[in-house]
Amino acid sequence: MSKLQTVKGFADLFAPLSGLYTLMEDTARRVFGAYGYRELRTPIMERTELFQRGIGAETDIVQKEMYTFPDRKGRSLTLRPEATAGVMRAYIENNLHAREQVSRFFTCGPMFRYERPQKGRMRQFHQLNCECLGAEEPQVDAEVVLMLLLFLEEIGLDGLSAEINTLGCRECRPTYRKALTDFLRRIDPATLCEDCRRRVEINPMRLLDCKVPSCREQTDGAPQIRDHVCAGCSAHFDTVLAILDKERVDYILNPRLVRGLDYYSRTTFEIVSASIGAQGSVAGGGRYDGLVKDLGGPDVPGIGFACGMERLALMLGDKESLLPRPDFYFAVLDEAASDTALHAAQTLRKARLAGEMSFGAGSLKSRLRQASRSNAEYCLILGGAELEAQKVVVKHMDSGEQAEIPLTTLADWAEIRFEDKMERGRKGGCR
Repeated sequence: MSKLQTVKGFADLFAPLSGLYTLMEDTARRVFGAYGYRELRTPIMERTELFQRGIGAETDIVQKEMYTFPDRKGRSLTLRPEATAGVMRAYIENNLHAREQVSRFFTCGPMFRYERPQKGRMRQFHQLNCECLGAEEPQVDAEVVLMLLLFLEEIGLDGLSAEINTLGCRECRPTYRKALTDFLRRIDPATLCEDCRRRVEINPMRLLDCKVPSCREQTDGAPQIRDHVCAGCSAHFDTVLAILDKERVDYILNPRLVRGLDYYSRTTFEIVSASIGAQGSVAGGGRYDGLVKDLGGPDVPGIGFACGMERLALMLGDKESLLPRPDFYFAVLDEAASDTALHAAQTLRKARLAGEMSFGAGSLKSRLRQASRSNAEYCLILGGAELEAQKVVVKHMDSGEQAEIPLTTLADWAEIRFEDKMERGRKGGCR
């Protein structure tokens, strides 16, 4: 019988890597929550039409990358390739625009795209998303960028840079599209990749985002959209940049930044890093003022972003040092002490300390080795002699210092340790 294996492009996440995902999600809940964003959980599967209408039928995602299949009644369903369309569907279906003027959501979970697996990019990948619906002011755009940068800083990343652009609105973009199409039609099609030859007529702005060197060379002299936007879009973008300047955000104006989805308008942005190879974008998003209306809802403005968690995990580097350290490892040396040790470990956990215990008998040397492997701060040792004396040996794993304390005072010891841990956390000590 052949050995069962994971599907190509899908992966098991064991500790400590799985702990990094928990760290990112917990940090997202704290940071995004501070800005008024509430968690929304949407299904991982939607009707295919949602993504065709929301993302754009001519995009690479819809044309090439979606996991689409019929159900038993012949209805076309798709595993979500991104989160925004599902959030819009939930917003419209639940009539949220009638309940609140501005809605702020964040989501986290797996997405699915059929593409070549590579470093930091899998066929099942995970994203953190934020969506703000109902606010059209440029201050919202700037706040979203600032919130994203704060989140990335809080999970421990540095060496990042921001890129930003404006895509204009539905009123001024047709003028730019005509100027760009006129420019592209003068290019010899043979010098463009197959995708770009197709995009010239159906989605010309996507040529600016192509990474193929020959295509980038041919579009070097393309007209820039910022020179063609209307006065309203220009003033909107200038306000966004002025706020970022005031907050001392380092950014680069990137006229090629058009993103990969049809629904973006006005402000668009990415956070990039040079530390993860050619695919340097770790987060990005922008404004999508017409998307809710396109999907059958009211004419509500919106802006959002997505963070690829696989890429963030690559950048976090030393995984173990970022994860919460166990408070204790309870080492049982004598099988007769197992019940008492279990009760004592439960006392520690009720005092909000975290750790594991061994079961059955074992030598002191092997138990200390296990305690070291667990990275626990303290090893509590209970053997036959300690059981008889109703005491436990507490050994600090970093300093090697140890002492005996009565089992009856273990709860008091645990409470002191917890307060000490909280104080170190407030001072920026160990996680």
